Amino acid sequence: MTLTWTTPKRNTDRTAIKGNVAVHVCRREGDGPCSSAEPNQLIAPGLPGRYTEILPAPLASGAPRPVSYFVELLNHKGRSAGFSNGAIVLAGQAPARIEGLKTEVRKQGVVLSWTPDAESTVVRIERKLLTPPAKSEQGLLAPQPEQVNQDLLVSAGDQTHAIDKTVRFAETYEYRAQRVIRVDVNGKTLELDGAFSEPVDVEVKDIFPPAVPMGLVAIATAGENGGAPAIDLSWQPDAEPDLASYIIYRREEGGEWQRISPETPVVEPAFHDTQVQPGHTYHYAVTATDKGGHESARSAEAQDTVPQP
Repeated sequence: MTLTWTTPKRNTDRTAIKGNVAVHVCRREGDGPCSSAEPNQLIAPGLPGRYTEILPAPLASGAPRPVSYFVELLNHKGRSAGFSNGAIVLAGQAPARIEGLKTEVRKQGVVLSWTPDAESTVVRIERKLLTPPAKSEQGLLAPQPEQVNQDLLVSAGDQTHAIDKTVRFAETYEYRAQRVIRVDVNGKTLELDGAFSEPVDVEVKDIFPPAVPMGLVAIATAGENGGAPAIDLSWQPDAEPDLASYIIYRREEGGEWQRISPETPVVEPAFHDTQVQPGHTYHYAVTATDKGGHESARSAEAQDTVPQP
């Protein structure tokens, strides 16, 4: 527990304080007396004050409960203007340390899991970016630089795992986790923190293909008015940000799949196939590829028969 304050430069009658100011710190549990926390210390007027202590054993055990700290300043005659406002902390037995923290990289983010515990507490995940920051891009559409340190709170209802969906591929992170008891006191949420788990490092590599294209439709035309017969394909566009292209596959009845799209990337969700023969039935499937070269599974088939002219 750490208290901070600003030591005044003047007395209550507006005269300048001469010499050091005696600082008295005390703590109160509930409606009990304010017990001295330590012998008085001396601080020069106008300087910031700071007091840190580890809660004594009686306050570091039992059920969570509020404890108020007060600072009292005494002049050279021992006179005081009274206690400061109360700074409230949560005393009691801290929750158990999280053990067995593990990470697993998935397409949706980093999944964290740990050994369950009987306590119903909130879990705080602390994340640190370990990758050195890259040179910032310029322009309105440039991505915002990533924060080095971030926190994720997991509700008390989920005691065994969480997913961090805000990670970026090609970055390395360090994770730590701790159990936290949260109690509302006079409209303010107080926390009693457990010890942090051992840190776990994870490199977030993009090894995941894009989603399988959906909604493939094939429509055959006979090539009226002197035109060549063809089959037009269309499908729902893929909204993934790292989509690179589509690959179109075709087979005839009982035949093997063959790629028919050109080496030039197909970036629009449509394809015009003119290498068809009247009276033949063709089956089609489409895959999606990302900028890392990963290819999705083939879509559901679509088929049509080229009519006779």
